[in-house]
Amino acid sequence: MKFQLYLGSLFSQIKVRHWWVSIFLWIALVAPAQASVILRVAIERGVNQVKVGSSTTGIVKDSTGRTLGQLPAMSAYYAQAVPGGVALDKWQSGLFWIEPTGKGFVYIGDRWYRGRTLVVPTEKGLTAVNWVDDQEYLYSVLGGEMNASWPQEALKAQAIAARTYALYEREKQRNNPVYDLGNTPDRWQIYKGVISESPATYKAVDETAGQVLTYNNKIILSVFHACSGGHTENVEDVWGNALPYLRAVQDYDQNISACNWVKTFSPSEISAKFPELGNVTAMIAETFSPFRSVKVLKIVGNKGTKVLQREQVRTALKLKSTRFSVTKGADGNFVLQGLGFGHGLGMSQWGAYNLARQGVNHLQILGHYYKGVALTPIQAK
Repeated sequence: MKFQLYLGSLFSQIKVRHWWVSIFLWIALVAPAQASVILRVAIERGVNQVKVGSSTTGIVKDSTGRTLGQLPAMSAYYAQAVPGGVALDKWQSGLFWIEPTGKGFVYIGDRWYRGRTLVVPTEKGLTAVNWVDDQEYLYSVLGGEMNASWPQEALKAQAIAARTYALYEREKQRNNPVYDLGNTPDRWQIYKGVISESPATYKAVDETAGQVLTYNNKIILSVFHACSGGHTENVEDVWGNALPYLRAVQDYDQNISACNWVKTFSPSEISAKFPELGNVTAMIAETFSPFRSVKVLKIVGNKGTKVLQREQVRTALKLKSTRFSVTKGADGNFVLQGLGFGHGLGMSQWGAYNLARQGVNHLQILGHYYKGVALTPIQAK
């Protein structure tokens, strides 16, 4: 069954008319092309159908690379899961490739991306994967992870950290037949496609092209976070396994309002999260890291006790960080007052911002947050 939508109508809520035409021209003219490593980024995972298209005429190919036909430019079609594969417009195949002609972009879900699209059946439906050059991937990631108006030295530090992280994940997923990375910040890096690109992100990515961080000649797990609230953490206090380069260091983000937070839970809200506890009567921070992040949080109810440890403290309660204190108010509510935003490991983005404003260069920033690492060039094969 055929579904067709004109992509221009998808942007009808944007105040500036036809902004997508100007952005296509701007990106095509400004962004330089570079040959690098190809990354497989899963944009949609385990869905029944996914909207796909191309800004220029899109060439549709099957699993053998045989050309099946073309998709008209600036039109969207639903790829749907069917027994034995994927249906797309009038075709059915085990999988589909969509490759834009010229310098076109592909459309996946609700955004434009560089590179090409693979739509493949997986256990829970369809997965749409963007195959994209790592430099072009980083043009977007950099704009998603940092404000493009930030100092170039902070952006360069982020570009190297993001490239290193992407290639670390690529190596870790080498046996994954479908993808290397996803596009969400809960587990990967923020990747929104061409809408996050800008001249500032092109400059930072291009001027650090091919540079990664290594420790003993191996690419590191170069994680980063928004802010720590004054001091980053040792990785073993957050994830349990020690790494020599993810060590706690002084941070420079204390002046950032986003690093200060308060969250209030009623006993019933905690009970709803952990119904096995019954009526919750106490929340006790039992164990702390050397820098006052909560390593063990005990939640007590009239039917039992729940113990949250390390990063589970943050994720289970959806907190900004694990650096907080707990008090119980007169109304019976639990008040958590905290510092930091994220897991507190590796580079603090707001810390990098403040250091760059003070004249610290990107290599010094990286050397501060990742201990004992080397800057290593990579060559695409």
